[in-house]
Amino acid sequence: MRQRSRGRGALAAVAAMCAVAALPGQAYASGDVAPYTFDPEAKAVSGAEVNTDATELTAGSVYRSTIKVGQKLYYRLNLDATTNAYVSAVAVPKGGGKVAYGDGITVSIRDSSDLQCSSEDANFESAEYPRPIAAYAYRVVKKDSSSCQGPGTYNVLVERESKETSGPEDWELELRYDSEPQLADDAAMPTEAPEDWPSASPAPPTPATDNRRHGGAGYYDATSLETGEWKDSITPGQTLFYRVPVDWGQQIFATAGLGNSTASDEYIGSALAMSLDNPAHGHVDDATSMSYSGKPTSFSLDPVPPVAYRNRFDPSSSVSAMRFAGWYYLSVTLSPELAKAYGDKPLPLTLSVKVDGKAGKTPYAGDAGIFAVTEDDKDLARSGQSGPQAAESKSDTMKLVGAAGIGAGSVLVVALGVWTLLARRRATVAGGQPPFSGPPPRTW
Repeated sequence: MRQRSRGRGALAAVAAMCAVAALPGQAYASGDVAPYTFDPEAKAVSGAEVNTDATELTAGSVYRSTIKVGQKLYYRLNLDATTNAYVSAVAVPKGGGKVAYGDGITVSIRDSSDLQCSSEDANFESAEYPRPIAAYAYRVVKKDSSSCQGPGTYNVLVERESKETSGPEDWELELRYDSEPQLADDAAMPTEAPEDWPSASPAPPTPATDNRRHGGAGYYDATSLETGEWKDSITPGQTLFYRVPVDWGQQIFATAGLGNSTASDEYIGSALAMSLDNPAHGHVDDATSMSYSGKPTSFSLDPVPPVAYRNRFDPSSSVSAMRFAGWYYLSVTLSPELAKAYGDKPLPLTLSVKVDGKAGKTPYAGDAGIFAVTEDDKDLARSGQSGPQAAESKSDTMKLVGAAGIGAGSVLVVALGVWTLLARRRATVAGGQPPFSGPPPRTW
């Protein structure tokens, strides 16, 4: 009985740990200024200044690199003639550094003749303070195009631009290479961009009862959200990451706001910056114009179209980026300038998210990978867990099941042993023989 009590206590302790691990926001306490969280599976790689020395990137992988002021770095892709390839770069300046308007990175994919397949840049604009910024480039297969279509070696070029007044520190890079699944019916897909789409913002969502969600510190540990009004807190200089599942045919709307402060009423321009990125970490839209003077204030991202395959044919990058379903990432940064007037304590942050529209059917054949919204994704959005938290909870659950299985197995083995011994003793007594009590005495 004592052993059973100990076993139950141990299992209860494991279950309690699982419950704690599953709570949203456990990785970073509210108000802590955490550095950017890189994907722990990222492989270290050095960019080459000469393309023939470039390291090859493989699909489905994440890499970590660095880039200096004014540097141009090459990485290599080996592509076939049928797969759409996407490579993103997240630039992470060091905290406390200095950036200027127009500082940023440009990512492009080029063929062996240096013909540009696509290019995108990301910069700090009017919010001139360090924070992670992301851009992507792609090689897509087009029936009516002759450039960047053949199989072979392609170059990924990442370029950094910094003003003379900017900080000289290296920026870290998180590179990601994803390939798009093949279409189920290529012939049935539209080849033109949508002419119009709903652009009116829907009614704001109703706040949930338990609506506190603390953002992560990177794309890797972004906190999952669903439609609702969510409360958080943010410290000057901090960037918080969230992710929202948006399926085919659905639109995402987002508004960020700061609560009032009793510490000061000083005016700070570009106090809050908000950005929206797609599942491949391609930039969709941003807003950097929100000022703050100690009073409640908010701003919203411009409306973007519903997720549709045909959006890729639109010349506008904000429409084109809404080309596939999956996790869409919201990042919010509070200007470090607020610390001078308002102190370094966190300010109340509200994030209002609305996913509107009925989910449609995927155009892909087979498993769509990151370009899909699964039932597990919806569960994570409801619970507020990040990807790592969900993985940890699943691992702890499996450990609990394993521990319970081992314990039950041990008890079963002991019980079978006792039952066998008793059965043998009964059989011996029934046969008229005394119970076995050791070997007979020797006679000399």
